[in-house]
Amino acid sequence: MDYQTGFFYLFAAVLLFAAYRVVTARNPVHAVLYLMLAFSQAAALWLLLKAEFLGLTLVLVYLGAVMVLFLFVVMMLDIKLDGDRWGFWQNFPLAAVLGGLVAAEIMAVLWVGFPTLTGQAAAAVADSPSNTKALGQLLYSEYLYPIEVAAVILLVAMIAAIALTLRKRKDSKAINPGLQVQVRASDRLVVLPMAATQKSAPAPAAAAADEVKA
Repeated sequence: MDYQTGFFYLFAAVLLFAAYRVVTARNPVHAVLYLMLAFSQAAALWLLLKAEFLGLTLVLVYLGAVMVLFLFVVMMLDIKLDGDRWGFWQNFPLAAVLGGLVAAEIMAVLWVGFPTLTGQAAAAVADSPSNTKALGQLLYSEYLYPIEVAAVILLVAMIAAIALTLRKRKDSKAINPGLQVQVRASDRLVVLPMAATQKSAPAPAAAAADEVKA
């Protein structure tokens, strides 16, 4: 078994474990962290298949936007995490093991490297089009309609997320801008005319009584 096959089985095993934990984790924070691990392993598999563009796109798009996705989920579902508090040191061993595993995978790939092509193989690679160009030709020629349908679905999902976030809830303190614009100064401020008053001086008997008490 060569090193590429070994890396494939390693990445695939970690990917399957992370995907399983995404579904079975009760805490949404843990599920999102496992989802990030699954995306990183999938990107590594794309790199092994020499699809660098897809691997980098998976890292930049999905790993970069996954926290925004988590915020959308929290805002839409109004998840309460008060009863499931967890500390840093309690989960540090598992996080350290997973982080060390990902770092070891990256170091192994950088240390072993990939063999350089020579002769006819190098000439064939040089004459063949790049992955990005071939992918672009397929997406906007043969798979044009599925790409358009996916774009429409994502647009509908974005509008639905905004609508669910701005829905009326008991604990929300939203203000209607239209009512604010229609407010007049006379509706908020009322000036009451009052006669001027002057504080009268205390009577001599009362002042003498106060002095005796003092």
